[in-house]
Amino acid sequence: MARKSHVQTTINGETVEFLCESRQSLLEVLRDELYLTGAKEGCNNGNCGACSVILDGRLVNSCLVLGVETEGKSVETIEGLADPDKLHPIQDAFLENAALQCGICTPGFIMSAKALLDSNPNPTEHEIRYWLAGNLCRCTGYDKIVKAVMDAAKETSA
Repeated sequence: MARKSHVQTTINGETVEFLCESRQSLLEVLRDELYLTGAKEGCNNGNCGACSVILDGRLVNSCLVLGVETEGKSVETIEGLADPDKLHPIQDAFLENAALQCGICTPGFIMSAKALLDSNPNPTEHEIRYWLAGNLCRCTGYDKIVKAVMDAAKETSA
């Protein structure tokens, strides 16, 4: 039986403690130990962006980060984005622009958009496309996603 490590971190603003094996990815911990299933496993090798989260203010693929590496750090997931009474402006923009279909990539795109808008509240279309290049979608074709991020930027910077 593998030895488990005790980890204390902050997830979506709340202090969380969990046990995980040293080889478990943050994605596995979020989904299997903490039941935060918003981050999706698309490729499990960092190529699709479906598992994107924000770790200490930096966008990361949670499949490439070990759960033990989050000790003392802050993690933001899609579950922490909306208020209980209303969606985040990025989520609203995705709905308004029909920027989702099957939904596998949507949490990763939304978290990527949040990381972008946190660092650059008024990005150009080119900057948005560059920033989202690490996320793959097989359904929508990206134009609606880019439009949604542009609309969210207008909303959040207003």
